[in-house]
Amino acid sequence: MARYITSKLLYTLLSLFILITATFFLMKAIPGDPFMSEKEVPAPIRARLEAQYGLDKPLMTQYANYLGNIVQGDLGISMKKLNQEVSGIIGQTFGVSLRLGLIAVVVSTIVGVTLGLLAALYHRKFIDSMVMVLAVIGIAVPSFVLASLLQYALGLRLDLFPITGLRSPLGYVLPVIALSAGPIAYIARLTRSSMLEVLHADYIKTAKAKGLKWPAILWKHVIRNGILPVVTYVGPMTANIITGSVVVERIFGIGGIGKVFVDSITNRDYTLIMGITLFYGIILMAARFVTDIVYVLVDPRIKLTSGKEG
Repeated sequence: MARYITSKLLYTLLSLFILITATFFLMKAIPGDPFMSEKEVPAPIRARLEAQYGLDKPLMTQYANYLGNIVQGDLGISMKKLNQEVSGIIGQTFGVSLRLGLIAVVVSTIVGVTLGLLAALYHRKFIDSMVMVLAVIGIAVPSFVLASLLQYALGLRLDLFPITGLRSPLGYVLPVIALSAGPIAYIARLTRSSMLEVLHADYIKTAKAKGLKWPAILWKHVIRNGILPVVTYVGPMTANIITGSVVVERIFGIGGIGKVFVDSITNRDYTLIMGITLFYGIILMAARFVTDIVYVLVDPRIKLTSGKEG
């Protein structure tokens, strides 16, 4: 088990190093710089700005300095927001995105598993067909399209929910629906497929033959074994929802890290772009790492395999 965790951790660190390197050199390869504007910046001022942010040094020196700063936990200072550290900007805005994302994750998991379980229990019946139709729609319609439709229909036309901001609990409804529709659809399909496989397994037939009551069979055997594929998906889904709310935040005017990320790209704020990209990468890889470990703990078969290897 220790070797398994160590190998996963090393793989995560290597992935982060590749992400940092790729992001740095891609930023340098993009035409233009953070000091470009409609009004041309005088050469002496540009030179002072480049010296202040270390852009006057050779490329590999900049790269080495950037790696050294990251190791020390320093993501640099924003090139567009006066005297604001990148880590401070992330800290101020991530809370909003995290809160919105976690609500969407909880809603996605509960609704998706429930719909998938109902579809499996009523296989080839009306409920199953309806769930699958909703799942196809949820997967096919992008979140930004759904967000715009919800904003127009339920916000502007019917005036049921606020269309911008998170000033009240009702303000979370439309963004959460937009963020969770796709994951709900995927979880429902995943749960249905897994539950159908479990329902037709021999040990379920044996449990019925022994006279176990159906609620006990459903909870102890069907749900417990059928939920494992969902466990592997919830980790990456959590990271994807939290880091993938960029467009939805923009549409609903939510001042989260997604909106800041879009603004930093528009403004060519190199340090902020690289800092948020690294932060997103850490979230995604940490979620994958935790999911792998949890799956080993949840599934005894994987635990035995890991034990033999370790």
